[in-house]
Amino acid sequence: MSSHNEHPVKNNLISRIKNNTGVNIYKCYQCGKCSAGCPVAYDEMEYPPSMIMRLLQTEDKQNEVLVKKSYAIWVCLTCEMCFTRCPMEIDIPTVMDYVRQESLQEKIIHPKAKRIVASHEAFINSIRKTGRLHEMGFVMEYKLTTGNLTQDIFLAPKMFEKGKLHILAEKIKDTALMARIFKRTKK
Repeated sequence: MSSHNEHPVKNNLISRIKNNTGVNIYKCYQCGKCSAGCPVAYDEMEYPPSMIMRLLQTEDKQNEVLVKKSYAIWVCLTCEMCFTRCPMEIDIPTVMDYVRQESLQEKIIHPKAKRIVASHEAFINSIRKTGRLHEMGFVMEYKLTTGNLTQDIFLAPKMFEKGKLHILAEKIKDTALMARIFKRTKK
């Protein structure tokens, strides 16, 4: 039996962010310093960081979906300029990362972000398999996923010649440890 003073646990996006990352978006009072300092806010993002915070604060389901479907969450550089400038020390890059993860899980990715996601997945897959980045494998997976087979094709011979592309992947000694790390982070 619950008393009058207990608040029901909310399962909205802002509550999940708080519970999973510790970031309290309600502390944002819309000063705009995060957006003013963001290097991509006005050229690339349809919603600058302060607007993302405000949309989340509304606790409106439609606004949550708007944020998850936005291109802004994908072009965030996680440079932490917003975090550095925030007088309330709100870790906006962590928020963006969390929202990206929910966007991926729900498969509601902005169409322009498909290449960003393909790059991310190819990078993670390379690390998962070998414990380090295998550039050739990364590039091949990215190109096959996106269909950009000829993009930057003239760079490959130069990179290969300079030893930047290796045909065979170098593996770390303890790949089992890497598997355990990935398994733990999946939770």
